[in-house]
Amino acid sequence: MSLEDVKALTFDTGGTILDWHTGFSNALGKAGANHGLQKDWPRIANELRRRALRRMVYLGKDSPPEYNFDDSHRVVLDDLIAENRLEAITEEERHDIWWKAPHSFGAWPDFPGVLPKLRQNFICVSMTILSFRIVIDTARHNNLSWDAVISCEGIGTYKPLPESYLTAARWLQLKPEECCMVACHNFDLDAAKKAGFKTAFVRRPDEWGDEGPPDPEPNPAHDIIADGFPDLARQLGVPI
Repeated sequence: MSLEDVKALTFDTGGTILDWHTGFSNALGKAGANHGLQKDWPRIANELRRRALRRMVYLGKDSPPEYNFDDSHRVVLDDLIAENRLEAITEEERHDIWWKAPHSFGAWPDFPGVLPKLRQNFICVSMTILSFRIVIDTARHNNLSWDAVISCEGIGTYKPLPESYLTAARWLQLKPEECCMVACHNFDLDAAKKAGFKTAFVRRPDEWGDEGPPDPEPNPAHDIIADGFPDLARQLGVPI
């Protein structure tokens, strides 16, 4: 099958759609300022994301998951507070960082205006390792209208395990090759392609702030490589 046979776009959401780096950096900086603390908040934000993500990928491979991404954020934040001597940050302020911040992450500015255009031609689904609640709250915050939210929290098997992609396709009543995974991460897209999905890499050079993304160069095997969502839409034949 070719891209003309694609009926659904399944979007990685953390990083590809949502600017987590700015959200976490600002929340950490605000809490630190309350106590006169000066730290490299963008670095700590990246470490929070890196460790939380590490706890989530492949979850469910050997046993049913016992936590979701919100729990991961909470546990990792507590570790980072201890390591960086930030014990002055209160429980309420910690809640603002691990709960309020990710539930109100802003969308990258090139996406909200393009999503309605893509929905005229494709089923558009958040297909994510984020918790259901994060995707629901950020959709409301950014006025995003998904056709569906498929969180690995509900599947019980997390990306990049193949069952997560195959279950998403089955729930959409589509063949895997009728779905196109859209992400800025090669590990996600490579796994989706192995499961039979078409794949579209959207560059997000600012996802990790000044540190830069860990895998900025797309695998050339992806079906589409785009510089942003207007470019993705054009390559899919959707007028912007």
